[in-house]
Amino acid sequence: MKDRLARLEAVQAMLLEIGQLSASCTDITEFIGAVHRALGRIMYAENFYVALAEREDNTVRFVYFVDTVDEGPSPQARVTLASPEQSPTAWVMLNKQALSMTADEERARENGNTWGAGSVAEHWMGCPLLDQQHEVLGAIVIQSYLPEHTYSEEDQALFALIANSVSNALQGLQSMDRLERAVQERTAALAREVAERRRAEQIQHALYQIADLSASAKGSDGLAASLHRIIGELMVAKNFLIALTHPDSKELSVPYYADEKDSYAPNQRFPLGAGMVSYVLQTRQAQLHDAGSIARLRAAGKVKEPLGNIDVASWAGAPMLVHDKAYGVLVVQSYDPAIVYTKADLDLLAFIASHVAVAIARMEADRAIRKTKESLEKQNAALNQALTQLQEAQSELVRQEKLASLGQMVAGVAHEINTPLGICVTATSHLVQELKLTKEELAAGEMTEESLNGFFDVIDQSLRIMTTNTQRAAALVRSFKQVAVDQSSDNIRNFNLCKYVGEVLLSLQPKLKGRPVKVAVDCPADLEVNSFPGAVSQILTNMVVNSLVHGFEREQPGNITIRARLEDDDMVAFEYGDDGAGMDADTLAKLFDPFFTTRRGSGGSGLGAHILYNLVTGALGGSLRVESSPGKGLQYYLRFPRKALAHK
Repeated sequence: MKDRLARLEAVQAMLLEIGQLSASCTDITEFIGAVHRALGRIMYAENFYVALAEREDNTVRFVYFVDTVDEGPSPQARVTLASPEQSPTAWVMLNKQALSMTADEERARENGNTWGAGSVAEHWMGCPLLDQQHEVLGAIVIQSYLPEHTYSEEDQALFALIANSVSNALQGLQSMDRLERAVQERTAALAREVAERRRAEQIQHALYQIADLSASAKGSDGLAASLHRIIGELMVAKNFLIALTHPDSKELSVPYYADEKDSYAPNQRFPLGAGMVSYVLQTRQAQLHDAGSIARLRAAGKVKEPLGNIDVASWAGAPMLVHDKAYGVLVVQSYDPAIVYTKADLDLLAFIASHVAVAIARMEADRAIRKTKESLEKQNAALNQALTQLQEAQSELVRQEKLASLGQMVAGVAHEINTPLGICVTATSHLVQELKLTKEELAAGEMTEESLNGFFDVIDQSLRIMTTNTQRAAALVRSFKQVAVDQSSDNIRNFNLCKYVGEVLLSLQPKLKGRPVKVAVDCPADLEVNSFPGAVSQILTNMVVNSLVHGFEREQPGNITIRARLEDDDMVAFEYGDDGAGMDADTLAKLFDPFFTTRRGSGGSGLGAHILYNLVTGALGGSLRVESSPGKGLQYYLRFPRKALAHK
């Protein structure tokens, strides 16, 4: 009776101790160890363990495991929770019931299959650890391998009571443990995030430097010299080289080389297909190798003519590609077994290589643009010089055309003046002869009234003929003088458009003479214009000449209509049309092109319409529209300011 009372007092003391431990301990393993030591004071507890459930991934952790026969798993290891048929611990946890069994009972349950991973105990006893919501926290197990130490029903009841106290204590400790583990995991994650961010910043800085190099470096050599330093800040790159492709010669060159064993590159230039760099270009993938894998590649014939020292601990190479175009290869290698490149290093090298390829492509593009620009500038200078020469030649041709036109006008007017002047000369000769005869008749005293009246009739008739023809000659000279002066002058003056059109047509009379072409003018008699009369004269002259040369055959009758009016916006609308041959759309599109004519060698210079267009749009400051179709003549529609602006 006294032993039983003493044991109950020990159990009560243990339960109080468990309560105190739960308040003072912060580590679950430390707490379970204290429970184990206290448990040993009231029953045999040489073999004791606690398994805690990890609900998020259906695993368990054996946070405390003491056994005289078996070695338990690590407290941090997560073990997948077995099924109840596979493990007694799983049976206790999943059924949420206590289990007590002897060795015979366990062997009987196994029925040929192992139940649990540990050795068979003489007596095994386990209780579930449940929270307040009756959810499983884990299992607490005690076992004995000695026949003299087995557990009574009272031991089982006490163990269940202790399991309940441990469950209550574990809820708080486990929450704290999970919080601490979450803090630790979050701290570790933040540390990784900070490291990754710092790494990303370093990579970003490296990319900025590479981009800056591509903009500032004058060539690949300048880029390579700084590139080694940039990559060396991101990984161990004591041994580094850059190989560049030359598609035209199917070769590779090594503009930059740094190596601990070789001071100079074994081959400054070698054919495409040799060495590991050629293998990288053939596969178009970043490669990570060591001496063994390089030897296997050589044995398989995938790497030919190895270049440089191949006794390396680690080798990494990445192709420089832009849109599947290869610019070369970046290589880092290590002779130190302690320095071995990882997949992360290879990915970083490949990432850098792609940006270096973009930088090289940009440099090549810039060089090509500069060369193209220089070539275009030279071509532009040559074209400007040719254009200047062409404009000078064109101006000279236009000047010659104007002079030729003026010369033709002079010849025509001279021919027209010859007729009235010839009549005047004839009349004068006839009058002189009649005067001589009258004087002789008077001297001989044979003068009669009839002969005297006849002499007066001759004088009167001759003077009328002379007056009419001299006036006609004077009008021709006056018209020619004004038109000729206007055509050779660029001055603005005020003139009556209707009268001026008449004077121009009068100067063109020699060309119209003998042609069955009628000219009709419809123009207000009071239309005063302050503009360039020379331009108007040249325009109208070219229109009429073009109609006579291109619009009508020599004996073909036709009509030319000229209309002018003043519009509301103080613009003069000038229309010219003929009913001649006209032209098709292709010919009409080339009408104002210089030197274009359909009558080359037959009176057409190809400059008449071109000069006309330049005078309308240039001197007069107006606009010109033309319409024509085969068999329906040609119509010009001009609009120009009534008051022109003086040329600057």
